Amino acid sequence: MIKTLNTLFVTMFGLGKIPKIPGTFGSLATVIILYALFHILNLSSHLILIGLIIIFIYSFLAVAAHIKDKDNKDPKEVIIDEFIGQSIPIYLYEISHGTVKSPDEAIIFYAVCFVLFRFFDIAKPFPVSFFDKNFKNSFGVIMDDVCAGFYVVLSLICFMILSSYLL
Repeated sequence: MIKTLNTLFVTMFGLGKIPKIPGTFGSLATVIILYALFHILNLSSHLILIGLIIIFIYSFLAVAAHIKDKDNKDPKEVIIDEFIGQSIPIYLYEISHGTVKSPDEAIIFYAVCFVLFRFFDIAKPFPVSFFDKNFKNSFGVIMDDVCAGFYVVLSLICFMILSSYLL
């Protein structure tokens, strides 16, 4: 029972078992889920943060249990790490500036976050590559995507700074 629940959790309810590009589908599902939470259900950012923290903490245990007896310590079906990494820039965007974001503005921003996150997750610049190569456990599986999420944030901050000087 616990093993089945862990498998459902780490594969985002089976989405990770899609044969082609499961990480991309996991990231896209995350964008849709967070858009629904913030803009359709209008949930409190504090409540969403609590949920994200619980998912983050539980992910270490669930991924560790899922990969325990596997030779491949970062199997493609595990996509909860994409959920965590993709959530970072989107959550920070939603709580930034203390202003209400319009749904149209959010869709554009979410799309940019999606593309940038997939780029950094696939390209694996340092330290993303460091965690991916040196930690063959749940920590490495999750932290490389956390770093990719923070690269998105850094990229967007740099873009905002540069655009403020150029405009």
